[in-house]
Amino acid sequence: MVKPAAYKIIWDRKALDHFKDILTYLQKHSIQAPKIVKGAIIARLDLLKTNPNICELDKLKDAPNKDFRAFVVFSYRVTYQIKSDTKEILVLRIKHTSREPHGY
Repeated sequence: MVKPAAYKIIWDRKALDHFKDILTYLQKHSIQAPKIVKGAIIARLDLLKTNPNICELDKLKDAPNKDFRAFVVFSYRVTYQIKSDTKEILVLRIKHTSREPHGY
C-alpha cells in the first residue's frame, strides 16, 4: 500500500507574528502555559499533514470554500487553507476566541 505524500505546513507571516505574540503574552503569566499551548497547536497541525480535511470548514469565511478550515485549541482559533496542488497547508490566522471575529 502506498502512503500518501504529507502536506507541508507554511505559516503566513502575520499568523506567525500573532502566534509569537500569544506565546509572549502567556509567558508573562505562566511558565508552563506557552509550552502547553504551543505544543498542542503544533501537534494538531502535524495531524493535518496526512489528513488536511479533518477539521471543520471555516464558518467565518465570507464566501464558504472547502479549502478553508479551522480548529480551536485552548481557546485559540487557527484558520488554514489547503493547497492541494502544491501539497501545502497555509496557516492564515490565529487568535483568541474571545476576540471579535471578522470575516475574510
